[in-house]
Amino acid sequence: MSESSEAVASEGLAGESSSTEEASTFRERLYASWWIWPLPIAAAVLLAAEVHLGYPGFRAWLPYAVLIPAAVAVLLWLSRTRIEVTGGELVAGDARLPLRFIADAEVINPSEKQRALGPELDPAAFIVHRPWARSAVRIWLDDDNDPTPYWIVSTRRPKELTEVLTPH
Repeated sequence: MSESSEAVASEGLAGESSSTEEASTFRERLYASWWIWPLPIAAAVLLAAEVHLGYPGFRAWLPYAVLIPAAVAVLLWLSRTRIEVTGGELVAGDARLPLRFIADAEVINPSEKQRALGPELDPAAFIVHRPWARSAVRIWLDDDNDPTPYWIVSTRRPKELTEVLTPH
């Protein structure tokens, strides 16, 4: 995220009063899919087995006790990403965007996602991308003080997020 996006987001948080806090209108956590889990755990087991072959005795089991929980911890850490619209702002991971700066939002289908994140991507764009969420939403910004033209946010429910973000 650009420095001015962070500054704008911080100003938006400071400018929001506590009376604007309301129930979430959209909430999603981007958990890592089940098919992601076997690869890092298998890699941890193989690495631990390699160390096990070289060290007999108690030390042989230590890599299993360290590497397998570490692989699970990394997967859980990757699953902490949340997308939420509440209290007059969009929360995407650790970033916050006041809703008043959103001009429009559009769904990026799975077939278009690679192109949107590749050749069509503006280098100044802010991205919260998780490969296990097949679709995304492009959120166009309307802020003259921010060089960030848009955000791309991965989501499993793009239509619902777009409906919440699009001004009526």
